[in-house]
Amino acid sequence: MVSRRNLFRGLLWTNGMALAAGTLGTTPSGNLATTPTGTATAGKPLLPNFGRPTRLDVANVGTLHGNDQLLLTTLQGVVNRRDPRLYFTFDIPQHDLRWLSGTGAAVTRHDRPLDLVARYRNEVRGAILHDPDVPDSVNVATTLAGLENAVAATAEQAARYGLKTITDLRGRFDPGDVLATYRWQLANLFPRCAHTLLSGLPPTRTTRVDGVQWREVARESERVRDSSNRAVRTFDLSAELSGQDGVYLRFQDSLGDDGWGASVGSVTVKADGAQIASFTPGTDAEAPYLFDGLNSALGADSNRFSDGGGYFIYRFTAPAGTRQLLVEVDLWNQYLVTATTTAPTRVEPFPYFRDYVVATRAMVFWLPPSGQTGELLDEIFSKVEPTTPYAGWFSNDVAGEWGGVDRASQHAVEVVPADFYMNATVHAGVPAKVSDRVRPRPQATLRNRVYLTLTVGEGDNIQYCQRRMRDLWDDPGRGAVPTNWTVSPLLAEIGPALLAYYQRTATDNDLLIAGPSGAGYTYPGSWPARTLDAYTELTGRFLRRTGMNLVYAYNHRNPEDDGWVAFDERIVRSYRKNTPLRGIVQSWETGDLQISPAGLPVIGNLYPQGKAAEYRDALVKHIEGWDGGRPLFIAGAVNAWNWTPSDIAALGDLLGDPFEIVRGDTFFDLLARLENK
Repeated sequence: MVSRRNLFRGLLWTNGMALAAGTLGTTPSGNLATTPTGTATAGKPLLPNFGRPTRLDVANVGTLHGNDQLLLTTLQGVVNRRDPRLYFTFDIPQHDLRWLSGTGAAVTRHDRPLDLVARYRNEVRGAILHDPDVPDSVNVATTLAGLENAVAATAEQAARYGLKTITDLRGRFDPGDVLATYRWQLANLFPRCAHTLLSGLPPTRTTRVDGVQWREVARESERVRDSSNRAVRTFDLSAELSGQDGVYLRFQDSLGDDGWGASVGSVTVKADGAQIASFTPGTDAEAPYLFDGLNSALGADSNRFSDGGGYFIYRFTAPAGTRQLLVEVDLWNQYLVTATTTAPTRVEPFPYFRDYVVATRAMVFWLPPSGQTGELLDEIFSKVEPTTPYAGWFSNDVAGEWGGVDRASQHAVEVVPADFYMNATVHAGVPAKVSDRVRPRPQATLRNRVYLTLTVGEGDNIQYCQRRMRDLWDDPGRGAVPTNWTVSPLLAEIGPALLAYYQRTATDNDLLIAGPSGAGYTYPGSWPARTLDAYTELTGRFLRRTGMNLVYAYNHRNPEDDGWVAFDERIVRSYRKNTPLRGIVQSWETGDLQISPAGLPVIGNLYPQGKAAEYRDALVKHIEGWDGGRPLFIAGAVNAWNWTPSDIAALGDLLGDPFEIVRGDTFFDLLARLENK
């Protein structure tokens, strides 16, 4: 999907034993002990666990306010550090419950999750009070909670549950100076933190308010992916002038299955003919009107867009007595525009993955990877050893991904997308037999065919492996067509039972391969020359442990044309020397890359838009110049958020001669035989 990779990761389904501060310590079960300057080496986990769970108190916290979820997940981190005993289900309970039986633990269910605060209160020293006026204080409070064996809480929560105040962050930071907040944390807390993990988590999230009624204003019902319907459209919002809180205008994807949702280039608002607002997305002029932009991104055309299940909302307030409110919007692609008079969302603390951050005593922050915040991100990355994982995600999703992963790569830090990974302190300790072998297939005969291998992306994202991938895996269409499934080999440490489940239940047509770009998401071309071998050695260690010998990989982009940069001899030589890889599928989108630097085949994928029929048409067009005189190889990409195995099966039904769909191992075996003829 050109320029729009995996927007909104996962949102479409969308006795505190006192340990020395700054030391992860050795748990009663004898797990990893590291000092703040240590690094994970062979024989030690990259991502530690906290022992095997034997009994779990389980509660559904999905209906609670974010403040309560934050309190409970930081409590979970302190409690589970010593012995995993707390397990919470969130927004969609079945996502978390279906892995519960695999823990092997005795389960006690609790209908009142906040009662667990009193049950475990004696295991924490007290509370770190975050400042409601400074969202990023949630992250500082989380870091301190890990260091002080405390929970992150509001002042009201601390009073309600009888928690002693350890540190009060209210009034400590300037609400408008994010840099100063995180510089204070870097100077004062980072020296005490374990330096074997960094974490990037948004301090807050936007939660939808139930019962809001929306009026449809405009909709594009056709599939438009080329901006051909771009025009300035005028919307009459006079019907919403009766609202007391202003007018809320929401932009969404009218189709949602192919990644080309509403895109806005400019907005002008007129009240009874007088201009009261005018702005371009991404500028300071937009800020007063952008009510909720967390689920959107900024494009290269100074536009704001939102794909799939995302959206963005503007709020406008007209002068008293206004009779007519008109909004002129430069708008294109597959848009759905709706309006309401009720505040549709509220902002709450972001609670996810904080149990693991607290348990590992990692420092957590949220710094957009551009400008001054990007420079501070560089400074933080430079303070840890090569191959230190950065777990979480980046702000400004698409641009944040490319900029953030590239900055991390330049400092020899690999990214573990984990922002929505639930109960990590439990799953990391569940024992499971992870196989180091792949189920073999009979050797295929090399013929003059078009060999197609299909790869489902997103497997570097461990919360995807926990949630969305399980949805796809349970689809009855799985197994009908040979399919490669990207997963993170790091699950061997942070979710071994999850990985073992996929290995155990795979059909003969399912092949697990490493997600980009091995042991953590990274751009190998951006790694310093002296450290690239450290990453490929780490990757080789995890691939041998999990039986994977193929990888779907990303590299950095060319700033001149925004295209991908192909793997070169230096990169592939490092992979070949240090890993068991037999081939690499590189993200390429146009399918016109097939090289063998250092003697290891690298093929760029083809990423057609739409569902089965459009995909088939794109494949047919792609082979128009093929004369049938020799085999042709195509690595096809499958959108994990929009496709299901049933869709893959539908594509298989549409593809006849000369196409043959094969697993990735067969694909690269045939390719090697062709090249050796």
